[in-house]
Amino acid sequence: MSLTIDDLFASPDHYLHSYEGDAALFVPMHRAAYHRSIFLDGRIQPAATGTMALPVATLAGSIPPPAATAWIFHMAHCGSTLLARALDDPGGSLVLREPLALRQTAIQSDPLRLALTTAMIGKRYRADAPTLVKANVPVNFLLPQLTAIDGEAAAILLYLPLRDYLLAILRSDNHRNWLRNVTGLMAPHLGDLSALSDAERAAALWLGQIDRFAQALAALPNARVLDAERFFTDPLPVLTAAATQLGLPLEPAELARTVAGPLFATYSKNPQVAFDNADRLARRAELERAIGPELDAASAWIESAAPGRDPLAPLVERALIR
Repeated sequence: MSLTIDDLFASPDHYLHSYEGDAALFVPMHRAAYHRSIFLDGRIQPAATGTMALPVATLAGSIPPPAATAWIFHMAHCGSTLLARALDDPGGSLVLREPLALRQTAIQSDPLRLALTTAMIGKRYRADAPTLVKANVPVNFLLPQLTAIDGEAAAILLYLPLRDYLLAILRSDNHRNWLRNVTGLMAPHLGDLSALSDAERAAALWLGQIDRFAQALAALPNARVLDAERFFTDPLPVLTAAATQLGLPLEPAELARTVAGPLFATYSKNPQVAFDNADRLARRAELERAIGPELDAASAWIESAAPGRDPLAPLVERALIR
């Protein structure tokens, strides 16, 4: 049986991976392939080899309204991969971790591609189980457009307070290179930060995302906010509340088994590496001693950029768990 355009919009087995020029690239997937793909960018582990390229213009006339989708929006390096993997039951909701097509659309805004992307990522295997999308940092700057598409979407906005965030993203040369790259990409939203130190750049990125989260909360009545430190410290009640918040068909006993299992004893981005919350806290304490002056410089930058206000106040009022 030949594949039709309607098939592409109906089944998650046909995954819109990315855009290349004027073409939309699809790769073959199935439930197991999604589950094992920790990320859906170049690290995707598809069901089979090969891609299919179709002109975006060919799909433009057939785009349906997107199905209701659940979301995790986050600031990066704050436990979003662990959270999304812990909520990923192979028999329940489909979980998409960092779809590349969505990131591309956030970086280069295009209403047609946004409509196509949101329709494609909303596809489900179960009618009663909404797909959960874990976005990434550029998508935070696409939040006004996403809230306009579905103002009733269930969402979790995952964040870290400033000092914890700095300790997460200034911890290595690789993380600092990521910081410079992403703030360069987001210059249309953040301004030119090239003259700032790494710590000041991190503070600017933190404030830019916190403010976008606060704006999104005003447009998303079904969004709640989660401090990642709360998740790291006591994951089971957080997961239970998150599953309820996002409408995911997960039982408490199943979540308890997940917390007690290997996922929380290994590095979420690389299951071959042993790593747990105690390791994270030890690493953080060592780094805090090493970069104290940078932490102070970042705090001073925030005080100068946002004098007399607490950027976190709008978020605390909508906490997932108090």
